Amino acid sequence: MNLDVVHDIQTVYRKLVTATSRPGTLVVLEREAKTLDVQMECLSSTILLARTVLDPEVTFKVISKAGETVSRMINQLTYSKPVDLPEADFIFILHDASEEQIKEALTKAKVGNLLNPHESAMIILEVPDVTKGDSMILSGPGIQQESFISLPNVSAWLGARNEKNIEFPLGIDMYFVDQQDRLIALPRTTQIKENGGEVIWDMLQ
Repeated sequence: MNLDVVHDIQTVYRKLVTATSRPGTLVVLEREAKTLDVQMECLSSTILLARTVLDPEVTFKVISKAGETVSRMINQLTYSKPVDLPEADFIFILHDASEEQIKEALTKAKVGNLLNPHESAMIILEVPDVTKGDSMILSGPGIQQESFISLPNVSAWLGARNEKNIEFPLGIDMYFVDQQDRLIALPRTTQIKENGGEVIWDMLQ
């Protein structure tokens, strides 16, 4: 692995930490995406995150029509092993996944246990645009009072996310990437309610 790739992985990792510590904040990966020397049937940001979070010690699953092809490429890049959904440490849900596949992925994702809540799955979900969709209000750690965001396909993932995250500290962390190489994080600690509507999910209830 050359020094440029190592530098980019370090930069993406820092941006990933920023996104996680400030839920709903838009993080841009465009510069790192432009330096990629790899092409797959997925978004550039997905490749960047795969290079950053995967190594031979962890496992992953790709949800896509091109799942086998992308899995093979990710394995070659990271030496991480593709496994079945319930075993995967990282789940990559690509843009062509159906609503049913998204719900199944979240439903089967592991949540760790009370002794090891960190042994849960991290979900990376490709969307067309992380700034367009259903309006939501975020609150919780890392957010000053409230934050407003809009994300697409909420009906495909929010209900399943609520079910997985109902017994904090167990749960899943979700990361959304789009075609403009932008990233938004929704950690399990983030509380969500509809903008101007009823509470969809509240970790403290």
